[in-house]
Amino acid sequence: MSRDSLGWGNVSITLAPAEEEHAAGPVNRHRWSGLARNADADRVRKALLAEDRMGVVITGDRGVGKSLVGRTALSGFGPDVYTLQLRTSGPGSATPYGCLAFTLARLPQSSLGSPTAILHGITSLIRSDAAGRKCVILLDNAGALDELSTGVLMNLLQTHTARLIATAQRTTDLPPDFYWLITSGQLAEVRLANLTELETLEVLQAALGHRVSSALANQMHQLVGGSPTLLQAVVSEQIERGNLVLSGSVWTLVDEVVLDGRTALEDIVRARYARETPVAREVIEVLSCARTMSLSRLAKMYSSGLIADMEDAGQIVVDRTDRHFVTLGDRYLGDIVRNWLSVERRLELRDKVPGHQQHELAELTVEDLLAYAAWTHDCGAQLAPAHALAAASAAVRLFDPKFALECASSLNPGDREWAEGQLQKSAAYLQLGLPLQAMSALDDVSEPQINALKVEAFAEFVAAKADCMAWLSDRSGQVPELIRQARARLLDLSVNEPATAPDELSRAALCLDLCEFNYLSFIGEYQPMMERLHAAATADVDAIDPVHRLRASIILMEALCMTGKEVDARKLMREIGGQLGEWSNVPRIRENFAWRSFNVLLLSGQWRQSIDMLKDASGRAGHGLHSGSAATDLAVGLAYVYAGRGYMALDPLLAAIAQLEVRSSLHSLRQAYAATAFAYAQTGNSVQAAVYLDRARSADGAARFTVSSSAEFCLDMASRWLGDPEAKDRLVRSAEGHFRKGRYTLAGIWMLGATVNGTVKDFQYMEEIAGLRQGPLAELSRVIAIGSRKKDASVMLEAAELAISLELDAVQARCAALAFDFAKAAGQTGSANAAYSMLESLSEAVPALPIVPRNKGPLLTERERQIATLAGHGVSNKDIALNIGISVRTVEGHLYQVFTKLGVSSRSDLLGLI
Repeated sequence: MSRDSLGWGNVSITLAPAEEEHAAGPVNRHRWSGLARNADADRVRKALLAEDRMGVVITGDRGVGKSLVGRTALSGFGPDVYTLQLRTSGPGSATPYGCLAFTLARLPQSSLGSPTAILHGITSLIRSDAAGRKCVILLDNAGALDELSTGVLMNLLQTHTARLIATAQRTTDLPPDFYWLITSGQLAEVRLANLTELETLEVLQAALGHRVSSALANQMHQLVGGSPTLLQAVVSEQIERGNLVLSGSVWTLVDEVVLDGRTALEDIVRARYARETPVAREVIEVLSCARTMSLSRLAKMYSSGLIADMEDAGQIVVDRTDRHFVTLGDRYLGDIVRNWLSVERRLELRDKVPGHQQHELAELTVEDLLAYAAWTHDCGAQLAPAHALAAASAAVRLFDPKFALECASSLNPGDREWAEGQLQKSAAYLQLGLPLQAMSALDDVSEPQINALKVEAFAEFVAAKADCMAWLSDRSGQVPELIRQARARLLDLSVNEPATAPDELSRAALCLDLCEFNYLSFIGEYQPMMERLHAAATADVDAIDPVHRLRASIILMEALCMTGKEVDARKLMREIGGQLGEWSNVPRIRENFAWRSFNVLLLSGQWRQSIDMLKDASGRAGHGLHSGSAATDLAVGLAYVYAGRGYMALDPLLAAIAQLEVRSSLHSLRQAYAATAFAYAQTGNSVQAAVYLDRARSADGAARFTVSSSAEFCLDMASRWLGDPEAKDRLVRSAEGHFRKGRYTLAGIWMLGATVNGTVKDFQYMEEIAGLRQGPLAELSRVIAIGSRKKDASVMLEAAELAISLELDAVQARCAALAFDFAKAAGQTGSANAAYSMLESLSEAVPALPIVPRNKGPLLTERERQIATLAGHGVSNKDIALNIGISVRTVEGHLYQVFTKLGVSSRSDLLGLI
């Protein structure tokens, strides 16, 4: 099929990436608050205009945008209302008429003789300036208002000379007279809350002008607590530092957020810090250096009253776990204060903390150990080898690879912890997607050092080496021999070293078995290990290594799905999920389960559940909240693409690409490009689809089998959607390759994609594969194969219903289009109408059909004819919508019906038919 014939008239409007452009820098900070506060300004105006009110008080925390809302409310009144803006300040609260000083200077000498004369003089002056118009006064920082100014303003309100908009953090901060007006209902209160995460995302997108990933919005929201003012300051600083960049059409972070206070954020922190007592400042300094500390240790240093007061004020947060860990209420405060402290001051504070003496470090928890390690590095000091190794291991477990590398760098080749430290360094490099550096770290361990390892440590070292080698094309094939040699050494030890405990040898052997299972799943060779994997997942090995069976079961779950046992795989997945709570202390077990479960659900057709499963995986980040977001965004986009919902896939996919492009070490970029090309093809945007196809074809790099095979599938499907005549043959050849390897699920999915215009032989093969699989997706493939081979409209409608149950929009559209053709050819009016109605319902969800009905539908309606005439004359969808008073999406839906009914594929063909 040609590229043009595959669309529904190319009428969809899809948001394409913008051209690469230089970020002009942050916008004015008042605009940031305004973007989030327009609705609040409307609330203020509504309250102000109520007949029974004298005004309104805007309350909320510092930085929430109270003043901006007040000014925005004022600006909405226009020239028919006289407005006056007043402001008090803390030091000026003792100054008589402080906020009215400029008005006082305009009074004649005769009006300055007494407070009463001044009151009447200011009232008369304001009435004169208003010139008969209504008057509204904005009083900023009303909590610091002096007594005489209060009297003047109360007179203005009581005489109906003016109405008031006042700002304060709390109503209790107001002068007593104003507070009485609130309690009596004469002043309304509008309380401003901090931005929600969704509002933070919306403000970032509006202010920065391009897409912002949900992961970035989440991180910024957590960092600033939803304050628009702080949000603007942090974003400004990150743009200035070059850490927040526009990649393609998406704003993304190059690295983790580090705040050094070089912009307006430092002024905010200094103003807040200056108001604290010396003891409270020291608490802030200690928690800035420690990041987190147990309440029991903090209580040994400072009084419980001080800690309680700081918690009540929101300066510190005490969590509700058994350890009651304490952190600063605002992370940005800690980052900036820490940068102020000299090395000498950091060391002085560190030595004050109980438990930080050398002989006490072995008793620290993981969190305390990491805090101590970070504090030590901030001081430019070296960790003791044992503590460096323990901290590096803990950082790897918490997915903080950069800090793990910092800790491991404290070790020297002469330390006895060196080999195990290199093991942790290698794991950290792999987490960063740098297998070459990970391999180099292990290669630096000498043969004598390897031989000196205990038997279990030796097996773990071999497993780590195999993990690294699997990523390197020139060494991947050497992994089986590496494992064979390691097993031979274990056998020699069992014979020649009777002192070695049998349990240790057994655990080491299980470690090597798991290493082999991981390697075979990495390269996609599931069938050869199925028997041994089944045995490992069901054997009673709990007495030796209770975690081995669980890890083997997780791999088996994925292997079952790949080899056609989708139902068995999901059943095992549920069983494992019920056991995970007992093993929460096992490093990375929950994340490994979540990502393999994602594959199981996605390939079983359960795409919506696969997205839900990512909630577990997205929580894997340790100190770096940003670290796992690219993988999560990519997986979400991939799930939408597999469901045929390209329009929903683009935002997460483009966000993933932006992050992956600035981290060239990661290995999923080809998959992201391919999935994005497929998404654009599904939306009918052939230009952008072709762009991302070219990028995917030029991208290279090692990847896991699940990633590389998915990339190939998306590449060929996008090409087929765009009319590449060779794409179908590539899909069929891939399906045959999967079939020979026993990967029946992949073979079935590939054949489903290849057979949009399949032959009888293709459908027979597809039906044969479906017979070797389990589950609803296999049944859907079987029914499509039978209906397509027999050209039976009723069977194809049955397939369409199955696709609806799986929410597979593109597959449903394919089945409905074929059902319509088959029914029209057989004269089955009822089936044809049912199929056509189904196609109409998909007009917005699937703007580009995978296959276009050959037969013409019913005659055009009056509205369809009107829209078709305008479109044929070259009028854009937007202008058509404005012309006849409907939405652009409705125009697109009508045009889809027109193109389907008339059997054309371009707007230029319409004039000859209307």
